Amino acid sequence: MDVPDPLEWERVLIGGVIVLLAPVLGAALRMLLGRLSKRAEDTPWAWDDLTIRLLRDLAVVLTVVAGAWAATLTVRFQPGVRNVIASVLVAVIILAVTLALARMAAGIVTTIVLARSGVSQSVTIFANITRAVVLVVGVLVLLQSMGVSITPMLTALGVGGLAVALALQDTLANLFAGVHILASKTVVPGDYVRLTSGEEGNIVDINWRKTTIKTLSDNLVVVPNSRFADAILTNYHGPGSEMSILIQAKVAYDSDLDRVEKVVVEVGREVMTEVEGGVPDHRPLVRFHTFGEHSIDFTVILRVREYDAQFLVKHEFIKRLHARFRNEGIQIPLPTRSIVLDGEWTPSLPAQRTS
Repeated sequence: MDVPDPLEWERVLIGGVIVLLAPVLGAALRMLLGRLSKRAEDTPWAWDDLTIRLLRDLAVVLTVVAGAWAATLTVRFQPGVRNVIASVLVAVIILAVTLALARMAAGIVTTIVLARSGVSQSVTIFANITRAVVLVVGVLVLLQSMGVSITPMLTALGVGGLAVALALQDTLANLFAGVHILASKTVVPGDYVRLTSGEEGNIVDINWRKTTIKTLSDNLVVVPNSRFADAILTNYHGPGSEMSILIQAKVAYDSDLDRVEKVVVEVGREVMTEVEGGVPDHRPLVRFHTFGEHSIDFTVILRVREYDAQFLVKHEFIKRLHARFRNEGIQIPLPTRSIVLDGEWTPSLPAQRTS
C-alpha cells in the first residue's frame, strides 16, 4: 500500500480519527431520524414516513463514505490510490442508494395499493415487482460507474430474455394474470367467491403464481392465476359484503295468505334483529309465486352481513317459523295423491294355480 510521501503522521492520525468518528456520527444521526420517524407515524400522511425511513437507511452508509473520503483527502494519497478509493466509495454509495430506493419504492406501492384496496395481502406482487425493477436499474448503474459497458449486456439479456420467456410461458402467464387480477380489483383477498368449476371459499392470498382459496371446511384450494383470471366467478363480497338470501317455503291451500305473510314477516324481523349476522334495518319480504300440486309456494327474502352468516340465519329462521306455524295453526302440507274412481271397481286377483 502506498503511503504519503513525505510521510506525515499527523495527517494519518487525523484521517484515522475521521474514519473512527464517522460511524459514531452516522449511528447518532440514525437514532435521531428514528425518533423523527416515530413522530411522523402519528401524522395522517405516509410520505413523510417513507422519506425519513429512506434517510435513516442511508445515514450510516453516507456518513461512513463521507468520512472515508474526507480521510483520503486529509492523508493526501497519490492520485492513482485516490482514484481507486473514489471508485470503491461511489460503488458503495450506488449500492446503498439502490437498496434504500428499492425499499422506499416498495413502500410507496404498498401505501398506494392499501389506500385503494385496504387489503395487505394484495400488495405483495406489486411491491416485489417494483423492488426488482429498482434493483436491476441500480445494478446496471453500478456496472456503468465501474467502467463496464452495459450495452452488450442489455443485448444479451434481450436475447436471453426471449428464450426464457418462451421456456417459462406458464409462469409468466400466471405472473401477469396475478397482476391483472389485483390491478382490476375484481376480487381481493378476503372476498368469498364461487367458480363455475365448483370451487368456492374465501380468497386468502394472491401471489405471483397462484390464488389460494380457503373453503368452508377449512381446506385450501390452489388455483393458477391464469385459470383463475379466465374463470367465470361469482363474488359474494361485491359490490358489498351484505347480501340477500332466499328461503323457500309452502303452506296449505286453505291457509289465509294475508295471515301467513304477516306471521312470516314478524318471524323474519325477529331473526334479523336477534340473530348474529342479520341486518336489523332490513324488512323481510314474502312473495307467493306458485300454485303447487299440494301447496302454495312462496319465497322469503332476508338479508345478512356476509356470506358465512346466512347459515345461522337460515337455521334460526326455519326453527322459529316452524314453531310459529304450529302455534298459529298454519299447516305445512305433505305431498299427497288423491285417486278418484268412476263407478264400481273390483280388483282382479290372479287365478290360483292348480297342480
